[in-house]
Amino acid sequence: MTGLDKMISQILEEADAAASQKEADAASRAEAILSEAEKEAEILKTEIEEKSEKELAGYESRHRLADEQKRRTALLLAKQEIISDTIEKAYQKFCSMETEAYFEVIAKMIRKFALPKEGEILFSEKDLGRMPEGFRAEIARAAKEKGGSLTVSGETRRMEGGFVLVYGGVEENCSFRALFDSRKDELQDKVNRLLFF
Repeated sequence: MTGLDKMISQILEEADAAASQKEADAASRAEAILSEAEKEAEILKTEIEEKSEKELAGYESRHRLADEQKRRTALLLAKQEIISDTIEKAYQKFCSMETEAYFEVIAKMIRKFALPKEGEILFSEKDLGRMPEGFRAEIARAAKEKGGSLTVSGETRRMEGGFVLVYGGVEENCSFRALFDSRKDELQDKVNRLLFF
């Protein structure tokens, strides 16, 4: 082997050694990059899983809250319906009292609502027709106790029960419906306490 051949052979060996080293370095770097990418992918996967679990838990929680809200709303509506029905039944029972009991209630109401003025009292056509004998005198006594006077008007009002007081052109609606409506909140609270507590 000549000197040139030796030199070429040595250069080739060095080139092979350098190439092998570069290949090994590249393979090592590629393995490190791949290992780092796998670690990052595992971290990212864990973060995504945790985020998904949190989102799922949040969704389930919101879903449970929404279901609970729907249940509470339905329960509240049912309670309100029961309360309204109870009040309406009480109103109907009030309107359908026997004549004697009915006019006893009317007399008490007149004593409560009459003013110390001169006025008129108006009833429904039905109540005018079934008014007990001597009740007009009872009305006059009740008004006199309050320092005023009331005369029964021949004019009627459309109402299921109660009366309307008129003083100097100003009317005070004392019909059962007006009284029930004016105390609606109070009645609802009382019925709610009686039925649900």
